[in-house]
Amino acid sequence: MLRYPFNDHWQFGPLISVHEAINVAGPGDATITLPHDAMLAGGRSADHSGGPQTAYFKDGKWSYEKWFDVPSEWANKRVTLEFEGVYRDAAVYINGALAGQWANGYSTFYVAADAFLLYGTRNAIRVDSQAHQDSRWYSGGGIYRPVNILIGDLVHVTPTGLRVSTPDVDDDLASVVIQTEIANEDIGTRIADVDVEVRDASGAIAATERTRITLRPGDVTVARQRVFLHRPNLWSVDTPTLYEAQVRVQVPGESTDEASTTFGVRTVTVDPVRGLRINGASVKLRGGAIHHDNGILGAAEFQAAADRRVRLLKEAGFNAIRSAHNPISRELLDACDRFGVLVMDEVFDMWTVPKSGDDYSKRFSLWWERDIDAVVAKDFNHPSVILYSVGNEIIEAGTSHGGRYGRLLADRLRQQDPTRLITHALQGMYIGRDKIPELRAQSQKSAEIQGINDYLGQVTEMIKILVTSNTVSERLLEPASALDVMGLNYGDDRFMLDKEQHPNRVVLSTESFPTKIDEIWRLVIENAHVIGDFTWTAWDFLGEVGTGRHVYPEDEIVHRAPYPWLTAEEGDLDIVGRRNPLSYYREAVFGLTDTPYIGVRKYRQDGFFIEPRAWTWSDVAANWTVDAPPGTPLHVEVYSTGDSIEYRLNGAAVASAEVGTDRPCLAAAEIPYETGVLEVVAFRDGKEIGRSQIQTAGRPASIALNVDRRGAPASDQEIFFVDITLRDDAGVLVETDDRVVTVELEGPGLLQGFGAATPATDETYLGNAATTYKGHALAAVRSTGEAGTVRLITSTPGLPTASATVELS
Repeated sequence: MLRYPFNDHWQFGPLISVHEAINVAGPGDATITLPHDAMLAGGRSADHSGGPQTAYFKDGKWSYEKWFDVPSEWANKRVTLEFEGVYRDAAVYINGALAGQWANGYSTFYVAADAFLLYGTRNAIRVDSQAHQDSRWYSGGGIYRPVNILIGDLVHVTPTGLRVSTPDVDDDLASVVIQTEIANEDIGTRIADVDVEVRDASGAIAATERTRITLRPGDVTVARQRVFLHRPNLWSVDTPTLYEAQVRVQVPGESTDEASTTFGVRTVTVDPVRGLRINGASVKLRGGAIHHDNGILGAAEFQAAADRRVRLLKEAGFNAIRSAHNPISRELLDACDRFGVLVMDEVFDMWTVPKSGDDYSKRFSLWWERDIDAVVAKDFNHPSVILYSVGNEIIEAGTSHGGRYGRLLADRLRQQDPTRLITHALQGMYIGRDKIPELRAQSQKSAEIQGINDYLGQVTEMIKILVTSNTVSERLLEPASALDVMGLNYGDDRFMLDKEQHPNRVVLSTESFPTKIDEIWRLVIENAHVIGDFTWTAWDFLGEVGTGRHVYPEDEIVHRAPYPWLTAEEGDLDIVGRRNPLSYYREAVFGLTDTPYIGVRKYRQDGFFIEPRAWTWSDVAANWTVDAPPGTPLHVEVYSTGDSIEYRLNGAAVASAEVGTDRPCLAAAEIPYETGVLEVVAFRDGKEIGRSQIQTAGRPASIALNVDRRGAPASDQEIFFVDITLRDDAGVLVETDDRVVTVELEGPGLLQGFGAATPATDETYLGNAATTYKGHALAAVRSTGEAGTVRLITSTPGLPTASATVELS
């Protein structure tokens, strides 16, 4: 079936009943273009909202309506609507009749429209959805991923019917199996020729094959074709080469249908002796968990946003992402395929036991099979996907009934896709939760809690005790036996225990404290049965507010931060994609760079400082603009792969320090503050391997703009990003004098989102003014679909305006 966008000219408003419609207006005359995050548009509230879990955004019920023309000739076609994601409990009505529905807010689903269409006239479609006490993080709401309309002949390839696998691969030859599911919805028997072309990355034909199938009325048949690629270009993290399979179904003299997909040639194997191997080569997963929101865009998904996100994550040293805790978008999969980033696609955050008041657990027993099928259909042709996760921290996982469900889910995945590995992000704190009161009582007797840091310290110690206990070891037996790879959240303390007790078990750190990366990565490198780590988190996100924030004595001692906190404040990259200091430490631990990073601890007159613990890194920044008297000793950390560091202030050597004295890849010294340039030089075995410097900034003198691309297609699905920074006369970033920046647009563009990484703010991402955070803000500009020049103009009082242009063609 041929796919066409179905995103423009939708009307949007609150979902109201027929009784409410007497007094309350539903969707109005104003139109929107999908994707659209209804929750983001609904605003935030300290009291009447989803609370800190969802960043104080308001719950809601929403309705989308659209009129569209249906030509008379479609009566001899088949029409299907494809929804990539509607959050949640989607109900689709065509011309007033319920045509389809889907409970899960993250699954791609399809609605056969034919029985409800009126041919040769205008038709109406309405989509209803809701979000209410159903998520532990910001979910967004409404039709937040793209919608497509699929048109095919009566003999056609089904919407998810083209699947490509590469079962046998070596350097000389790869076998490629193309399975095409073809339906005959005509009244007579049809004989169809099925032609396959495989093209390489340059577009050249690499292989062809033809087969013939006979379909009786109502038949749905799979045409299986095998072709061989000589000297194939293998897909890997370092060389993400893609092929394209094009299928053409021809009923002589009657109809033709087409389908195509990209795919990669690669193999995935795992064992406890050689670990994870892709194409026979060992790979350790340098992973990060990510939620699905796009920061200033809310949950709305765009290909350009996915591309930017994956590119920045890979530049920061990650080679794998975990979709926490729901199926990943098609756009992110496409980006991971092209950039060479591995994916663990997670299906569920809960099964039958709820984590929120009205979450998916109430729907799981009726829907889980359909959601498993939807994930496989979406992922099958993506070489980046190497792992399915059947769940995250499932509360009942350690029980007998939970073990049974885990096996059912894993078996259904294997039945449809035997080419990928299956894991489960198991959490010892849930599996042994009945032992927690006893452990908590013991910890409270042993030490007095003084502040959030002590609290987090006791939590981490409790996890260590529980996860290595005999109780958890016994209760892991059944859930682990259903898996190819046992995933453990915060379970690194039992890696060596499992190596001894279960020598055939392969384990993966599916979620970990980012502050333990040095310890965890040593275990990963030294043990083949430990195939990698996924930190919590790779990218900051909306919701679970303040989990990783810096809490000082004057701050309120609560786990979740109060309104107007907005983000979790715990990613290697912040909400707009700038790298935090922890990201540079991780890069050094991974051994990916010899360039040292300088982190200056926040200066306080009382001398209070925060040590790395749980999800919170030390409060440092690469900033030498400090409100402190000259000569004040400042704690300066350096992250490096070297063995010693020399500190130079305004050209003079002022200190030296050994790397690894207190922590691997870290050196520290007290440097007397003086404005100017602080430089560090890293050495290994007496030879310089890299250097970095930071410079005192003056007052803001200009606004600098950096556009991520200078040209883009004139499509209403295209967006581009503009980094906005405050600079002094010398071009140095000014992080200590934030300003309100206003954005205006000229030409065929609109402002899709605008904001900064400020973790606590009552500003909206939907306005044209935002306060910079540490001298930085980000604008996302969307094409209206018309060709022309888009000009973005920024201004703030006291500084010259700045502008940037993008050509849409």
